[in-house]
Amino acid sequence: MWQESNQKLHASFLFKNFAQAFAFMTEVALIAEKMDHHPEWSNVWNKVDIQLCTHSAGNIITQKDRLLATAIDEVFTKYQ
Repeated sequence: MWQESNQKLHASFLFKNFAQAFAFMTEVALIAEKMDHHPEWSNVWNKVDIQLCTHSAGNIITQKDRLLATAIDEVFTKYQ
């Protein structure tokens, strides 16, 4: 699901509706805050696009990004 390009991990997530997309984002936000690692993301109706990179490491992909991506995938399984 995650693709690497331009020194970022990218993924898109589709949901049944806006409410599910927003609930997903809320769960991810809480995890990201605990990890002190925040995604770049956007939401249009039922689609959430996420990009991950570590700004403090020079805007490259690090283990922090891979760990957050794994956590995001785990949250997403609840919505399938």
